Amino acid sequence: MVEICKRIKELRTSLKLSQRQFARKIFVSQTLVNEIELGKRKIHIRILHLISYRFNVNIEWLKKGEGDMFFSAPPDTDTRLDHIIEIFNKLDRPLQDYLLIQSKELLKIQKETIEKNRNNAKISVSGTKPVKRKV
Repeated sequence: MVEICKRIKELRTSLKLSQRQFARKIFVSQTLVNEIELGKRKIHIRILHLISYRFNVNIEWLKKGEGDMFFSAPPDTDTRLDHIIEIFNKLDRPLQDYLLIQSKELLKIQKETIEKNRNNAKISVSGTKPVKRKV
């Protein structure tokens, strides 16, 4: 467990994140990150998977120290998702609710558009007549 704690801290510092910033990005408290890094709390496998997913970190490196830290270059920590979350958190509750409703509507429109394009592709393929060749 001590080795995992060291790797969590090594990861966080390589990302140039404070404990607070790191905690926010994985949706846990700063206290939990601090206790994990100090070896006072055992890290749950779900948090390891979340860290792996969020920061593109090799889960085997996190668990056992095997392989490279990252699957590829360290991710840019200022992603579009971070920006959306920051904006969302600044909104009043009614506006957050409105944004969620609009987001769901956008997903419906996207899904309908994809289905429409698929159906159009099927029609254009099935609507063609085979060409007869003379031999």
